Amino acid sequence: MHRTDRTGYAGSRDAAVSVAGLTRTFGDLTALDDLSFDVGAGELFGIVGPDGSGKTTTLRILAGVLRPTAGDATVAGTSVATDPEGVKHRIAYMSQRFGLYGDLTVRENIEFYADLYGVPRKARAKRLERLYAFSQLGQFEKRLAAALSGGMKQKLSLCCALIHEPEVLLLDEPTFGVDPISRRELWLIVHEMVANGMTAVVSTAYLDEAERCDRVALLNKGKLAALDAPAELQGRLRGRTIAIDSDAPRQAMDLLRGRPGVRSAAMFGQSLHLTLEQSGFEREIHTLLQGSGIAVRSMHALEPSLEDVFIDLSTNADHVN
Repeated sequence: MHRTDRTGYAGSRDAAVSVAGLTRTFGDLTALDDLSFDVGAGELFGIVGPDGSGKTTTLRILAGVLRPTAGDATVAGTSVATDPEGVKHRIAYMSQRFGLYGDLTVRENIEFYADLYGVPRKARAKRLERLYAFSQLGQFEKRLAAALSGGMKQKLSLCCALIHEPEVLLLDEPTFGVDPISRRELWLIVHEMVANGMTAVVSTAYLDEAERCDRVALLNKGKLAALDAPAELQGRLRGRTIAIDSDAPRQAMDLLRGRPGVRSAAMFGQSLHLTLEQSGFEREIHTLLQGSGIAVRSMHALEPSLEDVFIDLSTNADHVN
């Protein structure tokens, strides 16, 4: 695990990606606001946050697709501000709408990207064998891409991105809209790539997925809210987290949100999670809910998830750092 200071720099390893003061505006909208962090070589690094937090903008800049308004980033030693085309030869970038060709087969799509990246003919058979081994697409190599399931299309997209063995892999929400089994398989592929020395930067809106990363950058409205290993972030959460099961969870959330002693309140399925300033408020909360006609079935303490941490950070911006 990479030990970090709170400025977000890996320190103990050479940086494969270095972001310094990255800012991007679209008219009056500031999508990224003075973003800075490093990604160590061989690290699985997550960029997480809600829609509109700046995840896709960050990856598009790192991929050399979008120019920064201010600041810079180097990817595998190449500046995205001064040499964006040079960056593209060192990376693989899998966007949410990766360019598969539906009228080509699985094999033909991979061969097309091998041609595009200039992969030597003599190296292709071994690479293709490896890609088929962990993606399990070999048995479907003659199937048209248009006929694949959503999860299989994502695995094919990843194979196309990996055929030239890039130094840095950039994945923009690779499991969005994918079934749970395919999500797991995609992450297994990413973990194998990282285990073999590749650096991976993955954006995701699924905070349970972010817990798989060595470190995560939590973005909120284009700013860096926090950066550390998931366990470290969870351990730094102040107060006490509890779960409440009631017959009216949303009404309970509206009643409790913003009350003294309640740092944050959010729905997790049909359960209400509260982060409290300290223990001792539980009895008062139980009495308040019962007095408001809300039946409390159970109330218990729990270990905070990364999602609990992010909700708390978003609600209490002055808690960061």
